[in-house]
Amino acid sequence: MSVRAVRGAVQLISDSKAEMATEIPALLDEMLGANGLTQESVISILFTATPDLVSDFPATAARSAGWSDVPLMCAVEINVAHALPRVIRILLHAESNLPRSAITHIYRGGAKALRPDLTS
Repeated sequence: MSVRAVRGAVQLISDSKAEMATEIPALLDEMLGANGLTQESVISILFTATPDLVSDFPATAARSAGWSDVPLMCAVEINVAHALPRVIRILLHAESNLPRSAITHIYRGGAKALRPDLTS
């Protein structure tokens, strides 16, 4: 069994605690499902948010959805001019038998523009 990193991102429509509470669990569920992972296989999750997202912590949304025994950490993305606004990125570390090349990274909504090479 190896440790694998799975990337994910979502662009919120607005800086809203309610939207974050919906989008973060949905993104995490999709990341797990696409890679055959379970919550028990997750080692830790790093969330970053663009500086314009201040309504809540992405980790709070995850904890509210049942991610209470996984170490979670939040950070602010660097404030690059012309960057895509209202984006939450996730770097999830998990134990997996998948080779690195078979990992599926998930980009939802407007965040698909961040990595068109990984999205269809």
